[in-house]
Amino acid sequence: MSQGLPGDAPLIHDLIGIGFGPSNVAMATALSEHNARVGRQEAVTAHFFERQPGFGWHRGMLIDDATMQVSFLKDLVTLRNPASESSFLCYLQSKGRLVDFVNHKNLFPLRVEFHDYLEWVAAKVDDMVSYGHEVVSVEPVERDGVIEYLDVTARSGTETVVHRARNLVIGTGLRPSMPEGVERTARVWHTSELLAKVDTLDGTRPTRFVVVGAGQSAAENVAYLHRRFPEAEVCAVFSRYGYSPADDSSFANRIFDPDAVDEYFTAPEEVKRRLMEYHGNTNYSVVDIDLIDDLYRRVYQEKVLGAQRLRFLNVSRLTGVQEDGGRVRASVTSLVTGEQTVLDADAVVFATGYSPADPVGLLGAVAGHCRLDGQGRVRVERDYRLATDPALACGIYLQGGTEHTHGITSSLLSNTAVRVGEILDSLLARDRMPAPGEPRPVADGIGSAR
Repeated sequence: MSQGLPGDAPLIHDLIGIGFGPSNVAMATALSEHNARVGRQEAVTAHFFERQPGFGWHRGMLIDDATMQVSFLKDLVTLRNPASESSFLCYLQSKGRLVDFVNHKNLFPLRVEFHDYLEWVAAKVDDMVSYGHEVVSVEPVERDGVIEYLDVTARSGTETVVHRARNLVIGTGLRPSMPEGVERTARVWHTSELLAKVDTLDGTRPTRFVVVGAGQSAAENVAYLHRRFPEAEVCAVFSRYGYSPADDSSFANRIFDPDAVDEYFTAPEEVKRRLMEYHGNTNYSVVDIDLIDDLYRRVYQEKVLGAQRLRFLNVSRLTGVQEDGGRVRASVTSLVTGEQTVLDADAVVFATGYSPADPVGLLGAVAGHCRLDGQGRVRVERDYRLATDPALACGIYLQGGTEHTHGITSSLLSNTAVRVGEILDSLLARDRMPAPGEPRPVADGIGSAR
């Protein structure tokens, strides 16, 4: 158990965060900057729990030449506070690469570099997080018929800690999505685990890979495997004629603007649906045009040289996967003719995207106090707070899982800095002061309460 207050009550925080990916790292940074501006008695006390042993964000896709699809200015802080010492530019300065980056004339850093930036920011606020702790339950604490606190239980090995919160912020990220009936194995992969799985092939001589999907991750997998294994055939399977380019034009990019969240939130359901149809090609099942051109150049060059090992099975879909003797047999069916092609491969890689974690999956009995819309989805207020009945006085904020209410930036980096600022403003506006006589921990340093 954590150090308790008098009477062995759990330690009370203004905010407890579940998960410590980029969104909640940004949240912790916003809290840190706020607490540095105010007196100790006005500081927001907060703590975060992360089940990973350390910070990590899509480590399985940190391909050495892959770049970000979002401007470095949309880092964890700049759109909220351009003067922040946790900006990507400050990171570059600390690494001695600021001038080199400027000379590069590129808005989009390497993904490996941006991940290092995220780790750098996370390290600045690491006294606010307990790594290696998985939240296993959230229990309501009632007084006079009103839930005033939430007891958050986290487990690390055999150790269990309970912290009490006035508010929660849930940032548990996305979950790899596989087709129905298909399980991940040693030979059947999801793109999220690409690099770790590829390492298991060291010392072998793979002869064929099958990559399923038509989005950015699929194309990156195809390019990487084709380069990494120069003796192996790489077969890309998708239902289109070819990869579709991402629309990153200036006007279309306005869908990621902070003001677009306001417009989407207040729009009728039919307008929301149309906006997603109009602008889904800014993010979903699309590929950077430079990568499309590179793959086409490769396949054309191989045709000229008469040694083709990059194959595209387009207007087709995968209809069967079966492992046999250390290999995997993939059945691919043409959508036009119905003809079936059988491919024996060393691995089948599914670039089938991600799905948001259930936003109320950890809330237990508290979930019954959350209000739903007509389609059974959680209702979310403009400040990213779950709509709840009056019996729940605590605020529960979502970082992700809000696409149906807040639009396409729900799980993207584009609006992270602004979103955490709005959540912080909401927290400060709510009554977070302890009841008369209730002990209150004093923030230590940047605002963590141990």
